[in-house]
Amino acid sequence: MKKAGILNRHLAGALAELGHGDGVLICDVGMPIPAGPRVVDLAFRAGVPSFADVLDGLLDELVVEGATAAHEVREANPEAARLLDERLPELAHVPHEELKALSAGARLVVRTGEARPYANVLLRCGVFF
Repeated sequence: MKKAGILNRHLAGALAELGHGDGVLICDVGMPIPAGPRVVDLAFRAGVPSFADVLDGLLDELVVEGATAAHEVREANPEAARLLDERLPELAHVPHEELKALSAGARLVVRTGEARPYANVLLRCGVFF
């Protein structure tokens, strides 16, 4: 049994399958989930687990070379916007409709229990060397 890191076996296994350039969408409960990508749904109750907790856990495990969020997060959810800016200094912003379209190309979708708007980010995996 693992004693640290991501303990959810479905998520840990999905992360181990990712490669350079693969997309990982971390999303709130309201984000439409596209057909195609593998989905690990962590949502338990409204707000649990939070977007922040899931983002931090995944950033501890992944090499990220780029990230994209919706422009709308800045006004509608300043707390999530600050979190994204702190954790992902090279963050790109696009309209929410474009983020939804981009998410169809993700390899993995991780759904959180976050119930505040626009708490979504599309990560692009990098390499550790």
